[in-house]
Amino acid sequence: MPLHIALVHFPTVNKAGDAVCTSVTNLDMHDLSRAATTYGVEGIWIVHPYEPQQRFLARVLRHWRDGWGAAYNPTRKEALARLEQVASLDDVVSRMSADSQARPLLVGTSARPAPNRISYGDLRHRLESNPDEPVLLVFGTGWGLHPDLLVDLDIMLDPIKGPGDWNHLSVRAAVGIILDRLRGSDRG
Repeated sequence: MPLHIALVHFPTVNKAGDAVCTSVTNLDMHDLSRAATTYGVEGIWIVHPYEPQQRFLARVLRHWRDGWGAAYNPTRKEALARLEQVASLDDVVSRMSADSQARPLLVGTSARPAPNRISYGDLRHRLESNPDEPVLLVFGTGWGLHPDLLVDLDIMLDPIKGPGDWNHLSVRAAVGIILDRLRGSDRG
């Protein structure tokens, strides 16, 4: 099934709810790529509109794909091979649509309540029942995706809930948990 993930850096919000653009981090690139490779995700998209951040990402990718890092850590090279950078979520949708001849289902993620929710079990069933349907899981950095972007998404995945009220996971942890719920072999 053509499952992809996008890590959006703009438009996102800060803790006051203001629109912000966050920075690309080396940890996100590596950890998302490793999780995506583990769970058979076809593509990882880093979404950032600003050229200096795009240059940083390209430099890191060159090091691990073609430079000294490629020989030093071949598994890192393998994981990062499926990562691509784009300027906007529209760019991801356009490229996925061209590759699969169908617009992907855009599934947003958030720790906050939102309308039009789907459970993990229902999304997993949809992924397994419709193996040719392209699906894009959209993750936000900072304090999450901006409301202006949320209106463009088709559906929202239920938030990850722990035993208490506290809910502010790193995006790396959230991606790992969500991919395991949707693609993990243990259905316990």
